[in-house]
Amino acid sequence: MQQPRKVRMGMVGGGQDAFIGAVHRMAANLDGNIELVCGAFSSDPAKSISSGQSLYLPAERCYANYAQMFTEEAKLPEQQRMQFVSIVTPNHLHFPIAKAALEAGFHVLSDKPATFTLQEALDLADVLKTSKQLYGLTHTYNGYPLVKQAKHLVATGVLGKITKVVVEYSQGWLANKEDEGSKQAQWRVDPKRAGVSCCMGDIGVHAANLAEYVLDANISAMCADLNAVVEGRQLDDDGTVLLRFDNGARGVLMSSQISVGEENNLRLRVYGEEGSLDWSQMEPNSLWLRTNNKSTQLIRTGVGDLCPAAQAATRTPAGHPEGYLEAFANIYQNFAIQIQAFEKGVPCSNEAFDVPGIEQAIRGMAFIENTVKFSQSELKWHDFDLSPLTISGSD
Repeated sequence: MQQPRKVRMGMVGGGQDAFIGAVHRMAANLDGNIELVCGAFSSDPAKSISSGQSLYLPAERCYANYAQMFTEEAKLPEQQRMQFVSIVTPNHLHFPIAKAALEAGFHVLSDKPATFTLQEALDLADVLKTSKQLYGLTHTYNGYPLVKQAKHLVATGVLGKITKVVVEYSQGWLANKEDEGSKQAQWRVDPKRAGVSCCMGDIGVHAANLAEYVLDANISAMCADLNAVVEGRQLDDDGTVLLRFDNGARGVLMSSQISVGEENNLRLRVYGEEGSLDWSQMEPNSLWLRTNNKSTQLIRTGVGDLCPAAQAATRTPAGHPEGYLEAFANIYQNFAIQIQAFEKGVPCSNEAFDVPGIEQAIRGMAFIENTVKFSQSELKWHDFDLSPLTISGSD
């Protein structure tokens, strides 16, 4: 019997002084199923190589750029070369890196949003139609055990018919002009690197994805109001979107990066005719189930008869809090298992392995472009549009 091997990962971006790259590496490493074997960690060749060396990678697998990495890795024996690449760059680089990786024969796990524009996401879908490789997207918050439990409760009819959804993602770290000085802030407020949106593109898209994931329903129409609160800022830093879902539910999405005092307040409330759910990323191991005529139930991670997906996403006994890194790791773990199944010839759709894929990538980019476009319109309601839009100020 062949000895099991770790899934081999390369990384583009995430070098020295980058925040999210380190988070991706910790998440990938948590379950011991993935090994970082190479990387092109910065657009600065010297910094890219030194970043790789600081991670104890062999000198010959610390690359000056991603094109060199894909070329050289493809030359290595099959049992040595990387199997997938993790893309953790600013948004404007996601598409060319993903396209090049897929065409070179490597699987892709990309940070969100998937691309710089909706057109690029559609182009990426076309690449995947002719590629044999897998594609995943790190919508992290889907990885929490109790988010999966919430999805299960909705699907099994515990809440009855869903009528209303309230999803909020509030932060305060960009509340002032001087907050733009950090590396993490600089590219997010720059249209040339972030795209047409800051707030909705960075965190609002997470909220939209979370709502669609838990409901297993799609946003069908929106009424958007975006704003740049900080004077001189080119992109939105705050916004509210009214939602209609294709299952008949109505909702509201609030997203802000100028809400002073808020840390990372992602909260989802789902209301049905028979009950409601309330989950918050600030207290992720608790899910509240409420009705009008029974005592409120507190569901806790690791306690009781949770659904199989929630159980599979839980690593430690009850009372040992699991949070952001573990949720992130669940995406990586599922993707690694998907790759292992793929290499055995097992049918492996993203849905079957609970990994966000190209469909979520396209819907995420459509959500971002739709909110910007609809906010500029005097009309109240607009159908959710999956075709690329011409947006003022996008050049």
